[in-house]
Amino acid sequence: MEKRIGVVGIVVKDLDNASTVNKILHTFAHIIVGRMGIPYKEKNISIISLIVDGTSDEISSMTGKLGKIDGITVKVAITKK
Repeated sequence: MEKRIGVVGIVVKDLDNASTVNKILHTFAHIIVGRMGIPYKEKNISIISLIVDGTSDEISSMTGKLGKIDGITVKVAITKK
C-alpha cells in the first residue's frame, strides 16, 4: 500500500486521558515524523499536532483509536494518492 503524508490535530479536553493518548502515539511512533504539543492552561486543554508518513490504514487506525477516547477530538488531513 502506498504511503501518504498527513497532518493530525488532537485536542485533549480531558487531561486525565493524556497518558492513554501518549500510549497510542508510542504504538504508532513508526509513522510519526514530528510532534508538537502545546498546553493551553487558560482553557485547561492540550493541543497536539502530528506530521505522519504512513499508509491510509495505519493513519486511520491511529486516529480511530484516538477518537474513541473520552474527551479527545481528532482531525486529519492527508495527501491524495
